[in-house]
Amino acid sequence: MQLTFLGTSSMVPTKERNQIAVFLSYGSEGILFDCGEGTQRQFKIAGISLTKVTKILLSHWHGDHVLGLPGLIQTLSSTDYKGKLEIYGPIGTKKRMEKMFEAFVFDKRLNFVVKEVKNGVFFENNEFQLEAYSLEHGIEILGYRFVEKDKRKIDMKKIKKFNIPDGPLIGKLQQNKSIEHNGKKIMPEEVAYIESGKKIAYITDTVLCDNCYKIADDADLLICEATYSSKLVGKSEEHGHMTAKQAAQIANKSNAKQLILIHFSARYKNTQELEEDARNIFDNVICANDFMKIEL
Repeated sequence: MQLTFLGTSSMVPTKERNQIAVFLSYGSEGILFDCGEGTQRQFKIAGISLTKVTKILLSHWHGDHVLGLPGLIQTLSSTDYKGKLEIYGPIGTKKRMEKMFEAFVFDKRLNFVVKEVKNGVFFENNEFQLEAYSLEHGIEILGYRFVEKDKRKIDMKKIKKFNIPDGPLIGKLQQNKSIEHNGKKIMPEEVAYIESGKKIAYITDTVLCDNCYKIADDADLLICEATYSSKLVGKSEEHGHMTAKQAAQIANKSNAKQLILIHFSARYKNTQELEEDARNIFDNVICANDFMKIEL
């Protein structure tokens, strides 16, 4: 599981920071959170093939979060893209996607589906689930939560203790089934343990609200906007954003393990002030840079 921060700026990009986009690579899945202007070029610089994108999760339809969509879709449509691209977003996303295809002429139609999301789980398979919860920004907006499912792991030292050979018997134990070996019944819990799945939370463009805590609950990694420092809390509230200090309050109250700040106002030439603002409340915090990678 790897996260790549493709863009970390808010409305206005800077020389060092592109508009917001975060890419999660997980097995055969590639989940893109938001798609700011120039995101497809950021993929190229990061050395990640665009064809790895399988799902796009849009928080809302302010331009700095979606201006990269037409270019990304145009490029994907010119490739030998396999499967069907899934695009998720708040109520109104289908209508806006239709308008986008009215405004731009695409030589080839990409195979994709658009789904509008409400509160709760909106995707689930054997490996993970995706959740969305409404935030507060003056328009329809969502925060997202990636929850990896717990995995049953085999303790090979215990397997050797029971002299269980490699093969289908181990497979059955991993499937939580008991086996018979050397005349003895062996239960899965005797040779296996449960590894808790990872949780990733994504919150941007909102004032502090109850659902922020629901999204961030017990997250291994909380990615949260810090558009302003707490010195500009009035300006932050006026424009429907949060401060670095408020992001830290969410991490602290929600029992998050690590906080990564993102979505910075272009007024900040560096993010030291924002990081220090958050660190007064929550210690395990860093500010994201474009192309920063995190392994989980």
